[in-house]
Amino acid sequence: MSRNRKVYDAINRAYLVVTYSKYGDDDIFSKYEFKKHIIKRDNSLTEDEKTEAIKILTRSYDENKILTNEGIKRFCEGCSQKCLATSYCEHCVRNYLEAKFSNWTSGNNNIDNIIKECQRKTQVPSKITEWIPYDKLKDIDYLTRGGFSEIFTAIWVDGRFIEWDSEKQQLKRSGQHKVVLKKLENFKSANQRWFEEAKLHLTMSNKWNMFVQCFGLTQDPSDGNYMLHSTKFIIHRDLHSGNILYTTRFSICDLGFSGPADKPLGSIYGNLPYIAPEVIGGKQTTKASDIYSVAMLMWEILSGRPPFVEREHNYYLAKDIINGIRPKIVPGTPLEYEDLMKQCWDANPSKRPVKYVLWDKIYKINASYQNKFDKMDESLIQPAINEI
Repeated sequence: MSRNRKVYDAINRAYLVVTYSKYGDDDIFSKYEFKKHIIKRDNSLTEDEKTEAIKILTRSYDENKILTNEGIKRFCEGCSQKCLATSYCEHCVRNYLEAKFSNWTSGNNNIDNIIKECQRKTQVPSKITEWIPYDKLKDIDYLTRGGFSEIFTAIWVDGRFIEWDSEKQQLKRSGQHKVVLKKLENFKSANQRWFEEAKLHLTMSNKWNMFVQCFGLTQDPSDGNYMLHSTKFIIHRDLHSGNILYTTRFSICDLGFSGPADKPLGSIYGNLPYIAPEVIGGKQTTKASDIYSVAMLMWEILSGRPPFVEREHNYYLAKDIINGIRPKIVPGTPLEYEDLMKQCWDANPSKRPVKYVLWDKIYKINASYQNKFDKMDESLIQPAINEI
């Protein structure tokens, strides 16, 4: 097992213990301290691996403090402001980025304003949206065509920002970094509402871990097309298994850029089996229509194949979905899982659970299968609890 995998497995175990222990409802500081104790007592890790795991936990802790505006603040020696982060100062990072606004431009005021707004709201040094000059990319290779745009891979020569150097008062970069480029077609015809939604999605992708991070934008000088520059609950509009990626965790990609830039946001596009019947019928996408897509993902997880994979994606399938046809329940599906899935794909959007209810029900289903850590090493858990 690779070192990176070992570290993340240990972190996941620590999160699991906290989630289902008496500390699950505690404040973020208590949870953070408890996780550190668990990591320190994890005999599967070397001392270097424990240090790396705690460093990752601390980054997550800092991010959560800023996101929730919760926790103890400290005075930053660099800017003399009160900050929430412990390993950097969020104000110093934002001031550093803002001081460099005059050093770059995309040539498009809307794009410049989106990137600047994202940078003014930066929470973590490793999650910053940038304008990336095209000459900072090399080995650009065509990969595939994804729905409404061409996808390329490339090497980002300088790489992304990774951390704040408090001594030098500047951001540090990773060095060469492999990235994915998604060409935004018909960009010149993009309407203002698309720009507003793009800003929202760029902000969200660099705020919440469940979304694939977007590093920023670049422009191909050969044709003038802009390209979304990314690593491998809002309205997604095209949520399906092809937009769910997995590395050390599952992430949603294609936020806000899942359709052509010049099409009205009410246009119908996407992967037909995952589109809610009311949207197929011509209504606007909503949060409830995303919940329908979640139901299709739930079915795919059980079956191991996409819904309606045996059928043509045509008028007749669309008509059947509108008329209430759904995938057949997989034999052996747990009853509570089946009930939740059926609620999510209900033909009436108002009868589908809202995201908070959905999250709570999934949480409870998951908890019911944990068996109170019967399979977990008590020598790892109990000493950590006793020390708190």
